[in-house]
Amino acid sequence: MSFSSLQASASHALAPYGWDEGWEAAFAPYAEQGLLPGRVLRVDRGQCDVVTPVGTVRGDTEFVVPRDPLKVVCTGDWVAVDAAGDPQYVRTLLPRRTAFARSTSSKRSEGQILAANVDHAIITVSLAVELDLGRVERFLALAWESGAQPLVVLSKADLVPDPVGLSYLVEDVESVAPGVQVLPVSSQTGEGLDVLGAVVGGGTSVLLGTSGAGKSTLANTLLGEEAMTVRAARDVDGKGRHTTTTRNLLVLPGGGVLIDTPGLRGVGLWDAETGVGQVFSEIEQLAEDCRFQDCAHESEPGCAVAAAVEDGSLSVRRLESYRKLLRENQRIVAKTDARLRAEILKDWKRKGAEGRAALEAKRGARGR
Repeated sequence: MSFSSLQASASHALAPYGWDEGWEAAFAPYAEQGLLPGRVLRVDRGQCDVVTPVGTVRGDTEFVVPRDPLKVVCTGDWVAVDAAGDPQYVRTLLPRRTAFARSTSSKRSEGQILAANVDHAIITVSLAVELDLGRVERFLALAWESGAQPLVVLSKADLVPDPVGLSYLVEDVESVAPGVQVLPVSSQTGEGLDVLGAVVGGGTSVLLGTSGAGKSTLANTLLGEEAMTVRAARDVDGKGRHTTTTRNLLVLPGGGVLIDTPGLRGVGLWDAETGVGQVFSEIEQLAEDCRFQDCAHESEPGCAVAAAVEDGSLSVRRLESYRKLLRENQRIVAKTDARLRAEILKDWKRKGAEGRAALEAKRGARGR
């Protein structure tokens, strides 16, 4: 297949999967080598399903085994495939535009890439259980850090028949999601599906949330078919078992691409300081008016954040959540950054010395 004919066939066959002039330009050097462009539909045990201009192929990823776990082949990646022989191989990844990553639950705290080249991160929160605003903030931090635009979907809205009660729940989530649309949706009644369909119709979207949040039901509704297995959540706590075990990329009939993901039990931050700042933008704006540039917002004089807590314009829960996520993110980053580890240790020693000095001063005053 000639270079020009490959470009033409790729533009025709891969357009529904998000292929555009930017990807065409990025792939050009590999087209000259006789490789095929493709998008990864799913990854499983060192192999992946890749849609190409000549159809879907099963590609081996042994040539793309980086030391960095964040650079492994992932659902949503655009790749160059050597489909000339058997087996077929993924030779390289095209540079990602966005990447949704979290830290693993292992002691090594490695990063794990969940989805690549995503435009919209749809955070699915079930209204069948009590809202966990802290978890919503955590998902939002990762979503903003990825480079995608977050959207919070409150699924199973039909379980809250009172419009006033539903509006209060929406307001609660909006209060922790500045700059993010919060959309009540019901696959049973159709509420909100027209708006959601319009969002996912433009680009690539990833469904994120815990087990039982209703992601697979939403995916089936958007697809118009039972493509994803659905199991009922437990009545006692609203939790569900993992019905989706791999990340799958699906083309929607109304346009757009959807990546469905397994339910996430743990949502650890991974170098998400910018994302945390975006989620808690009101706190960072308040901090600009603090008297001291390195204010910890605890007991320092002239702290604008503490003043906001005192006058009730900032909730204690919100500030504690902000501190918690910043500390967690700092610990994760410090594990891979020797200089930061040294700075943290130096800061701990300084604070310890100051604490001991203050204690000795108190003892001395009592002895007089």
